[in-house]
Amino acid sequence: MPFISKDWRSPGDSWVKTDEGWEKLKVLECVKRKRCISECSSTSDTENDTENGDNEVVPPHCHITLKCTREIAGFNGLGEAVRRLDFRSSVRDGRRFNYVCALLRLLVSGKGITSLPGGAQRLLLQMLEEVATYVSDSQQNINVLRGLVQQLRALLNQENQKCWGKPLGSQSLWAEHVQTIQRIQDIASQIEIKEPGPNIRPKLHDLPEECVREIILRITDYKDLEASASAWSLMAALISEQRVWRELSHYHFTKQQIDVVLEKMCLQDTKEQHRNWQAIYHALRKMYGVREELQYAEILAFCRLCRCLFWPSAGHPCIVDQCPDFRQRVQEAGNSNSNETQPVPPAKFLQYFSL
Repeated sequence: MPFISKDWRSPGDSWVKTDEGWEKLKVLECVKRKRCISECSSTSDTENDTENGDNEVVPPHCHITLKCTREIAGFNGLGEAVRRLDFRSSVRDGRRFNYVCALLRLLVSGKGITSLPGGAQRLLLQMLEEVATYVSDSQQNINVLRGLVQQLRALLNQENQKCWGKPLGSQSLWAEHVQTIQRIQDIASQIEIKEPGPNIRPKLHDLPEECVREIILRITDYKDLEASASAWSLMAALISEQRVWRELSHYHFTKQQIDVVLEKMCLQDTKEQHRNWQAIYHALRKMYGVREELQYAEILAFCRLCRCLFWPSAGHPCIVDQCPDFRQRVQEAGNSNSNETQPVPPAKFLQYFSL
């Protein structure tokens, strides 16, 4: 057995006597050093993984239970879905603004918002307040805000006249909602449309007629066309052109639908330039209605594969991305569908919940 000694060579160091001489005993120090390095490396790896996980942004999406079975029991909560789909931030997205406001109109009308749980009521009123703030800052879509404010005022009058059957939630919560509605009304009443300064060029009146025509051709709502015609004489002259209504008709309706209306109006054999496309459009609108998904720049979509609601511009973490063989197995099972996603209008969105 080697002789271990602590002597003059270095205080606190251990030495061992071998055939070659004295050697420093560093086994314990090496073990400690290796353990320290491994712990530091594992800690750094964990921190890097955490940082990478934090940097990865998951797009807003919400899984929906379509049918409850013995194996799957689910419940769709409106407040949770609104939170997961980030509706509040979507208010300030110009593509999603009209869709969110259409959903709010459906909830505010009638007794929709008063029959919701207290948390969902607070969330929706916060969205309404966000709409009012966004409209006040951008000075756009003021008519949309005024319509919502009128519905809120009618809702308050309806609740104040009730003798019994108050909204869900505590009295303090409803008092808080009344204060929020009052703030929304104050914001709407204080909005003043400011004309751009004299140094801001070009203005709409300075644009050539060809540019104004291109702007009009991109309007998809006939009500906006009629309002524009009443605002400026040049716009009224351009909107009276048959090209505007012809392209609007082809945008909203199929060729088969247009042919049916032309045959009904006895215009099948008339030449293109002799047709009154404004009257044709209104006839199409009354017969078939305007497709709701074409009224919004962006509309919620439903993924048939993973039963998930999402915004098309942001995408969603689909099961096909995680398991590439899933689509093939679905096709082999005979459930293949060319349309893996379908648009979800506001009324269809509310049908997923028990309101």
